[in-house]
Amino acid sequence: MMVLLDSQDAESCMKKRAYVWILVLFFVFLIAAAGVSLLFLSFERAPDVPSAAYLRLDLAGAVVDFPETGFWSSFLPGGRPLSIHDVWMGLRKAAADSRIRGVFVKIGMLECDWAKCAEIRDALIAFRRSGKKAVAFIEELPEGDKEYFLATGCDRIVIHPLGWLGINGLGGYVPFFKKTLDKLGIRAEFEHIEEFKTAYNQFTESGFTSAHREMTASLLQSRFEDYVAAVAAARDKSPEEVRALIDRAFFQGEQAKEAGLVDEVLYEDQAVAPWTGDGRPARPVPLSAYSRIDAASLGLNKGRRIALIYGQGTILSGPGYIQTMGSDTVAEWFRAVREDASILAVVFRIDSPGGSAVASDTIWREVELTRKKKPVVVSMSDLAGSGGYWIAMSADRIIAHPQTLTGSIGVISGKFDLSGLMDKIGVTTEKIAIGKQSDIFTPFRPMSPAERDLFKKQIRWIYDRFIAQAAEGRKMKPEDVDQIGRGRVWTGRQALEIGLVDELGGLPQAVEAAKSLAGIEAGEDVRLVVWPKRTSFFASLFGRAEAEAVRVRDGLLPREVKNALERALRLNKERVWALMPFLPE
Repeated sequence: MMVLLDSQDAESCMKKRAYVWILVLFFVFLIAAAGVSLLFLSFERAPDVPSAAYLRLDLAGAVVDFPETGFWSSFLPGGRPLSIHDVWMGLRKAAADSRIRGVFVKIGMLECDWAKCAEIRDALIAFRRSGKKAVAFIEELPEGDKEYFLATGCDRIVIHPLGWLGINGLGGYVPFFKKTLDKLGIRAEFEHIEEFKTAYNQFTESGFTSAHREMTASLLQSRFEDYVAAVAAARDKSPEEVRALIDRAFFQGEQAKEAGLVDEVLYEDQAVAPWTGDGRPARPVPLSAYSRIDAASLGLNKGRRIALIYGQGTILSGPGYIQTMGSDTVAEWFRAVREDASILAVVFRIDSPGGSAVASDTIWREVELTRKKKPVVVSMSDLAGSGGYWIAMSADRIIAHPQTLTGSIGVISGKFDLSGLMDKIGVTTEKIAIGKQSDIFTPFRPMSPAERDLFKKQIRWIYDRFIAQAAEGRKMKPEDVDQIGRGRVWTGRQALEIGLVDELGGLPQAVEAAKSLAGIEAGEDVRLVVWPKRTSFFASLFGRAEAEAVRVRDGLLPREVKNALERALRLNKERVWALMPFLPE
């Protein structure tokens, strides 16, 4: 039997269904929110550390100064990335924690430069001053110079019986693509100031210029000398003996022990015997879990407040995203520090090859304004050159590792002329333009000699400003800065000799310098207030940064491809760049 409903009954029925669906969606949302909250709490809850434990550091893959702060970063492929901040704080806590007997460091191939390895090595040496032992375990390092350098910061080095250790020296190849571009009909048109500013020589030259070769050889030689000296001191050898071992290059198992490069040849389970074989077995606590231990519970990170601002990646105008330094974002952090009377000083940690000249100058201005109210100390990581040096040079004090790459005071700008390629593939263009120079940046035609001259004058003006501000910050004459500038990259040790930095060291030395400038006693602990802040669940859910992380996260693309894409795409809107050159690996 068919029942017909009048319009009022139909409307009432529809309303009831709507209410039911609203209630269903509401409960689904509550359940989802509860699930996410439980998941969040499970990841944030401090681990239970047994009364007998050892801290386990698995050092392999990409290393950053400070990890991603988004809620979802722990769930991305590979989890939370290894960071200098977590390692440094973890070792500080482990030294003070009576439950931690020692540190076991398993070392694999690291995707970072030498200064980060030196920072970890220094932290291990500082940990050992507590009287606890640090053991390095090497499974296989076929090209492991910087990883072995790191391992020498431990009390003992152990290698797997079939382990392969390669310490074959420093160097490599720099690819040049000019002939490839010529075949494609593409011409790189870049003006740079000055001769050592070789950031785009890969595209404009078919090999090293004399300045490019001189600079690269000097950097590698300086780094090699530091490496040899550190290994010689750690392994009780002469520098000549270490150089002879490097020339031998490869050692397997017992060969490495016989050469005095390692102390024992053992399997991994045997290497942890010092903490597991005395009747009260110690349990491993991974750094990823131990990072959630509150430092204050161990009597650390307490007292008067010092800001620790991390500036990482290519410098860009606008907001910053994952592992990039946006001028708007960094400026906001410095403004917050200036307005907070409880913060007595700032440590600005820089790991950047540079980027936009305008964005670099914006951050420089914020550092300059901040130091007028409270001390600012710069700590340089792997890279702090070009724009990365620009943002550092007005600080009260600059501290770099001997292996840091810095300086590169110079600028570059240009474009790629695709007109030859267009001819090859049959693309034609027609021009409509108002203004004599309106199409100077077009990829469809080359620049005229007059335009290149105009271009050179514009970037010369920016270089002169770079020089003037560096001279003011470093209390030098502009002509003296120009002599050590000209785009040249220096190691931290070289930079100290020529006055570009004040001291050699890492984060601990920077914190001590900030304390001294703020009038805080050397033995007094301080609380570090860190930027960037952790991103909330909802900000991560709707924020652009997390989407960026999914697309360009280290591990999803080869590092070289990711870096090239980052420079090409994110600097596309910038016209003048302060970038460091590519160095051989």
